[in-house]
Amino acid sequence: MSWDFFVPVCVGDLVKTGGINQYVVQDVVSAKQLPSCLNKFKAALRSQGPLCILEHFDTGYSVLQHCKAVDLAVKEDTLELLVQVVSGLSVSLPSILVSTSLSAAERKEKLNAVKMSVFLLCKLTENLESDSYRQNIVTAPGKGGKKGKACGEGLVQWDSEREQVLQALVQLFQLDIRSLWSLSLVEEEFISCVTCCCYKLLENPTISHVKSKPTRDCVIHLLGLLIKKYNHLLGAGVKVIQMLQHFEQLSSVFAQAVSVWSTEYGVRAIIGEVIREIGQKSSEELAREGSGVKAFASFLSEVSALVPELMIPNISVLITHLEGESHTMRVAVCEVLGEILVRVLCGDGLDESGRADRDRFFDTLQEHLHDSHSHVRTRVLQVYTRIVNSKALPLCRYSEVMELAVGRLMDKSINVVKSSIQLLAAFIAHNPYSCKLSSADLKKPLEKETSKLRELKEKLEGTAPVAVIKASELWAAMVPELLVTVRKELEPTSEEEKEQQEDEEGGEVEEEKEAEDDRATAVKIAQYLRVNKYRDAVQLSIRAHSCFPESEMFTSLSTLTPENMMDTLALIFKGSDDDTSELNQNLPPTPQKEPEKEGEDGELKKQEMLVQYLKDTETFALQVERAISVINTMLYWKTTSVVQEAVQFCVTVCEFSVANSISGVRKMLPLVWSTDAAIKDAVIHAYRRLYLNPQGDTIRTKAQTLVDSLSELMVDSSLGTIQCLEEIVQEFFSSGSSLQSTVVQVLWERFTGKRETSSLYKRAAVLLLGMAARAEREVVLSNLDTLCSVALGEKVTEDFLLARDAVITICNITDHVRQSKGAPFRLPQDHQLFTCLTQAVAEGVVMEDPYWQSFMEQAVRLIYFLAESPDQLCSRLLQRSARLLLDQIAEGGEVNKDAGQMQDGSQESNEQCEQVNCVCLAQLLAACGCVAFWQVSHLERSVSAELRRRRGETEEREEKEKGPAGKAKQTANESTMEEELGLIGASAEDTEAELIRNICETELLAEENLLSAFLPLLVRVCGSPGRYSHPQLTTAACLALSQYMMISPSVCEENIRLMFTVLERSTLPVVRANAIIALGDLTVRFPNILEPWTQNLYARLSDEVPSVRQTAVTVLTQLVLKDVLKVKGQVSEVAVLLIDPDSHINSLALNFFNELATKDNAIYNLLPDIISRLSDPERGMSSEDFNTIMKQLFSYITKERQTESLVEKLCQRFRTAKTERQWCDLAVSLSLLSMCERGFKRLQECWECYSDKLTEPGVYQPLLSITAKLRRGAKPQFKAQVDEFEQRLTAVHTRGLENVESPEMDEENQKAGVSAEKTVTRTPAPTRGRLKSKEGQGKPPVSRCDDSFVTPRKSRKSKKPAITFSSDEEEDEEDAVMAESETPKVTTPIARTSRRARLRN
Repeated sequence: MSWDFFVPVCVGDLVKTGGINQYVVQDVVSAKQLPSCLNKFKAALRSQGPLCILEHFDTGYSVLQHCKAVDLAVKEDTLELLVQVVSGLSVSLPSILVSTSLSAAERKEKLNAVKMSVFLLCKLTENLESDSYRQNIVTAPGKGGKKGKACGEGLVQWDSEREQVLQALVQLFQLDIRSLWSLSLVEEEFISCVTCCCYKLLENPTISHVKSKPTRDCVIHLLGLLIKKYNHLLGAGVKVIQMLQHFEQLSSVFAQAVSVWSTEYGVRAIIGEVIREIGQKSSEELAREGSGVKAFASFLSEVSALVPELMIPNISVLITHLEGESHTMRVAVCEVLGEILVRVLCGDGLDESGRADRDRFFDTLQEHLHDSHSHVRTRVLQVYTRIVNSKALPLCRYSEVMELAVGRLMDKSINVVKSSIQLLAAFIAHNPYSCKLSSADLKKPLEKETSKLRELKEKLEGTAPVAVIKASELWAAMVPELLVTVRKELEPTSEEEKEQQEDEEGGEVEEEKEAEDDRATAVKIAQYLRVNKYRDAVQLSIRAHSCFPESEMFTSLSTLTPENMMDTLALIFKGSDDDTSELNQNLPPTPQKEPEKEGEDGELKKQEMLVQYLKDTETFALQVERAISVINTMLYWKTTSVVQEAVQFCVTVCEFSVANSISGVRKMLPLVWSTDAAIKDAVIHAYRRLYLNPQGDTIRTKAQTLVDSLSELMVDSSLGTIQCLEEIVQEFFSSGSSLQSTVVQVLWERFTGKRETSSLYKRAAVLLLGMAARAEREVVLSNLDTLCSVALGEKVTEDFLLARDAVITICNITDHVRQSKGAPFRLPQDHQLFTCLTQAVAEGVVMEDPYWQSFMEQAVRLIYFLAESPDQLCSRLLQRSARLLLDQIAEGGEVNKDAGQMQDGSQESNEQCEQVNCVCLAQLLAACGCVAFWQVSHLERSVSAELRRRRGETEEREEKEKGPAGKAKQTANESTMEEELGLIGASAEDTEAELIRNICETELLAEENLLSAFLPLLVRVCGSPGRYSHPQLTTAACLALSQYMMISPSVCEENIRLMFTVLERSTLPVVRANAIIALGDLTVRFPNILEPWTQNLYARLSDEVPSVRQTAVTVLTQLVLKDVLKVKGQVSEVAVLLIDPDSHINSLALNFFNELATKDNAIYNLLPDIISRLSDPERGMSSEDFNTIMKQLFSYITKERQTESLVEKLCQRFRTAKTERQWCDLAVSLSLLSMCERGFKRLQECWECYSDKLTEPGVYQPLLSITAKLRRGAKPQFKAQVDEFEQRLTAVHTRGLENVESPEMDEENQKAGVSAEKTVTRTPAPTRGRLKSKEGQGKPPVSRCDDSFVTPRKSRKSKKPAITFSSDEEEDEEDAVMAESETPKVTTPIARTSRRARLRN
């Protein structure tokens, strides 16, 4: 074979004349002849084998050239032939490659066959892939979601063929075919041909789908072979980056590929190449759209999840992106760090460098908990959650990360808050400290162990050995300084210094003579050295040599040099091996550690570890408790997902018995009434998990656990909590659980005392039985006698709370609670229950039990709900109570010191003057009021409902008795008019209602009715607060009187003035608060009677006692929002509460305006009047408070028309404002509006209203701030108008209106040829007739220059325009547009009263 095949860069290059011995295609077969040529190719393949490609290459090349023209079948046949050729080569080459006798011609022949077949196969595969992709786009499923049948089959067929192609190539390249090339240097074009085919296949959008997994795996393995054996490493790295930039869906594919290449093929450098390329991307490049930053980030995250250990060497390249602008890359890097920390740098077996890397990575993550982008903060918190769940967080970092997580609860991003809650829940669930986290429980053990540690330390300090430092160590430390001293001492000195030294040494010689020998002198020298007296030691050594010249220790000093002196001192200080003990005899011996002391040291270390553990546990528990207090407030957020996370957190902390965790569980209980189904389900699921799915071996144990947990929740719970719990418990008893009967049995055992338990748990048990009775009435009804005997029997007076809860339980079997529609369920009057109730209530009247009243109220309620003829029972109850009280008076019972003289207002003419116990009298009056209230309720609810039920039954019975014919006649003759008027059934209902009203008006307080006997007494007690000053008596009397006033309009009218007098003048806050509630109820029942007294109700909003203000705003909110009270200017009193020091009152006022804002134009109509009232000088409100209130109120003005109208209204108010403070308040109000272009034009039109006030800084500055707001984002034309307006404001403010608008400007205008009559002002002309002059009163001409304007001259006869507001009249304004009637005609004073008030006065 004389030619070589070179893989062309372009397919068309093969038909061009090539170089020497280069293969050129000779014959390009036409499309029509291709089928016959393919048949020859098949025959040759069968006969000659894969080498037939050398002869039939032109046929395959012709298919490529005519690829767009030939049929799909021709392409598929060609592809099949080429796959067989490549597979055949894969089979035949192994024996040839290992052969040592391969000739050059045979090698060239095999090499050409390989290159030709691979080239054709890859190019044809690329063409078929492109055709398949185009076909997929053209025939994409439409609305019906169906593809063409042929198309679907073709696609499926190509998927399978594509996999065969790749398998054939993988099989070929697994062989070491490099030996076919000279020097084993495979040409780059050949490898590029294969890799281009692979990357082309990866561009398919469906390559990441599950169905494409075989193809994807084959491509990855083929590229892995090329990278490992054929030097494609650099090319692969570059290609991965390029394709990630353009194909975002390939991030997971290339992550898998890089993982396979680095692990299975051992090419770890590929990860470094790719990550280095990503790391070198600049921040500006990644910030551009289309930079592939999302694909890069996803790729990094997935690679770190697959091979985290290979990311560590390259992490330094990625860390730089944490400082970049792309938050997506910051997220990816943080996720990489998280994977490394979870799967590589974890555990106790890390070396020093590993621990250093781990700490550095944790520091980096902690920094980005405060990242500027919320998405980064969210993902970092999620990374920490995974770390904590994997138990990879070092114990020393728990406290620090916990504190950061608690801080993120205040984040403005909802996702960050949710992730923080999840992280805190993970901390608690996987905490290494204790399963019970309560700082209160940990305090005592910590104090105990700390004191024990202190005692151990004190004990060991008493026996602690003195640390001894070796002489050699001391000598080494003193050598440098000692050497300096020696040299200084041995230097030659002047004669004067020598004499001075001899004088100093003279005294010391005598002391040294006393020394017995050289050893004593040596000890003295050593002591000098130990106390740093180096000079003395040197001088003594010199003298010692003269005294003891024969001593071995001083013989070296015969020649006095620094080196000899140092050697002598070293010998003396350290001593020889023999003399060490003698020279160091003055030093304490080094003690040997005894086994006991070693044990004590070990015990001390253990105790220190225990104390540190307890401290860490307490710190962790305190942080959890702090998090609980924050998360509990999130239970009522508007974001559903946050509420769900908060609920889940409350469950977690409750399971770990964290202190105060029960508060969150109780707080989330009202969410069972949430309208959001997701929140309601979350709460119900939480309570099932905590309370209704108990753990235990037997059913009995489970039931006891369930009862214990529910009882714990109910102890000390509020009434609202108990009502919410009813919903969950009722659902449990309605679900048909196998525990129901056992739970009921355990509850009865607790209630009856068969199992010893406290009174609190008895009450919880009876209330739980009542909740069960809602689902199953027989639970209580069948044991009614037991309830009466235990709770309402002889010992009832000992525990009125248990009796009250028993009565509440019995109420759950009545029709009022169960909403029954059939015949009413009632018990006879002589039933044991009512006998017990009457006796208990009557006996309690003459007792001073604080819990009797709550029991009495529930007892009277139960009598009216369950008894036949309850009015008779209650009449006997009041008679018995009054008789017992009179007996107490007659017997001279216990006299209360605070009791006053009471005049008995009985029906008899003679008045008896007796002393009575005020508490007992108050309880009797409370019972009277309660009976009166429930009597009215009984008539209007039970009696009325029974009348309707009986009427309905009668009508049904009559209809059944009448035949169809009679019914038709009745319909035709009698009901035609009623149908037209809509009055069918109305007459009967009206008759029933009138009957009830007549009974209330005439019979309830008739002389023969016992209730009437107490009314004069109530009026007298309420009307004489000085005489009847006992707080409980006054409170009960006022409340009972208000309940009497509910009976009829006549009673209400007679006593309404007295009630308002009590409201205003009572010194008891509880009386005033009760009066507000009662008057609110009366307003609903008798609105016409209470309407003139509305002002008095609003006055309580400024009461000095917070509880009264809170009650007032709550009542008025209900009345206003339910349209019982008309919203008028008095709402300004509610606005004042927006700055109330009490946060709860503040939130109630805010809620009032939030709800009021939902009504159309309500706040808009009220705003001018609120401003006038709040800026009234007589009120004396500070400007800061005014601004705070107005800022909140103006936030509700969102419509452009409302803003425009308010601008004009507020500007007109400048004319009537009398003080500078009022001007400033109006200007501030204008600045708080969300000004728009139309509003600005209206502000310009009203220039005359406020221009003369601009010299005041309090007016000028707010108006100037308006221009600053308008200038932001304004169009150039509008911005010019704003600038001009600002210049006018500044000119008037700095020079005054008169100086700016002087008559001299008229002369300048005349010189310029401007006629005064034709002058055009800059201010836009007023519209809709607002500023039209009256007849016969023409405005004088105005002349002005470009820089300023002239104030129009005002006629003396003209009236100053003012504006009236709809809130001053009886009717509310319905639209934001001013009506013609609002045109200013009459000057309105700043402080005014409504027309009705003026008429009334």
